[in-house]
Amino acid sequence: MVDYLVVGAGLFGAAFAQQARERGYSVLVIDKRDHIGGNVYTEEIEGIQVHRYGAHIFHTNDRKVWQYVNRFAEFNRYTNSPVANYKGELYSLPFNMYTFNKMWGVVTPQEALERIEAQRAAAGITEPHNLEEQAISLVGTDIYEKLVKGYTEKQWGRPCTELPAFIIRRLPVRLTFDNNYFNALFQGIPIGGYTRLVERMLEGIEVRLGADYLADRAAWRALAKTVVYTGSVDSYFDCCYGPLSYRSVRFETEVLDTPNFQGNAVVNYTDRETPYTRIIEHKFFEFGTQPKTVISREYSSEWRPGAEPYYPVNDAANSALYARYRALADREEGVIFGGRLGEYRYYDMDAVLASALKLAERELAAVE
Repeated sequence: MVDYLVVGAGLFGAAFAQQARERGYSVLVIDKRDHIGGNVYTEEIEGIQVHRYGAHIFHTNDRKVWQYVNRFAEFNRYTNSPVANYKGELYSLPFNMYTFNKMWGVVTPQEALERIEAQRAAAGITEPHNLEEQAISLVGTDIYEKLVKGYTEKQWGRPCTELPAFIIRRLPVRLTFDNNYFNALFQGIPIGGYTRLVERMLEGIEVRLGADYLADRAAWRALAKTVVYTGSVDSYFDCCYGPLSYRSVRFETEVLDTPNFQGNAVVNYTDRETPYTRIIEHKFFEFGTQPKTVISREYSSEWRPGAEPYYPVNDAANSALYARYRALADREEGVIFGGRLGEYRYYDMDAVLASALKLAERELAAVE
């Protein structure tokens, strides 16, 4: 019998487990996968830390979270500066003066602003009601058509006119030559990979892999006073109201006998015709100089049973459906739901950790 059974060895589960153990509670962590780390898991190939489930760049303005992760890893100085490839034309991301100069030949911020405002006025947008209108109001029609529309529709599998505006409200747009995608005080990649970071968070805690909580929940439930569940909330309740919608991602990873394939860690392919959304060259997350390189092509798809759910589709219908599951979760005795899947919301890594630390503070203080 343990005080806490944590279902899921990703960042949320590892942070809660670490905090509980640090305060003297007994903890057991289980995960149905064969590794810890959840979607931030990294594995070494050809001496390169490969992000198996896609690029993860840690960034935050939360000093408390930054100090917390630095207890378990040293972070490098990696700055996220992706490149957009539209049919062989290369543009800077985030959208900045380099982008505007390449797109329109403008040189000054005032010229760029005037071009965006003219295209917004021509589109007749006053109050954006969907993603397309929101994007045009931020960057104009030209940039939307070349660098936003195709990529976004591949990523979400829906026309931009059917996607909510809030998805793109945080799109970085700068009238400067700043190539840093994230406007965050702290940013970097843990040296040696995320798996090592999570290993250190879980030091001294029993972890059982290949263990599916839902396949034998009665037996697992009997082992703990309280369960912290980070799996999908609809699966927990056997999808009794119907399944929630997610987007999934498929990766094609290969080793190439060349030291440099694309010259950047992340290149987004923004035309609709290219089937993948982006290519990641993993070595550049840690400024690698290995003689070979490892790349991953990302293909976005609608989630189906058996695939990994990545991004919640937080449209009106799914938000209403989640509210019904949330009501069931609130009534579930001795079980706490948390994390990206447990709360059916998109979380950046720092927000995942902040949420786990807040839960630990509240829960463990209440128990004490």
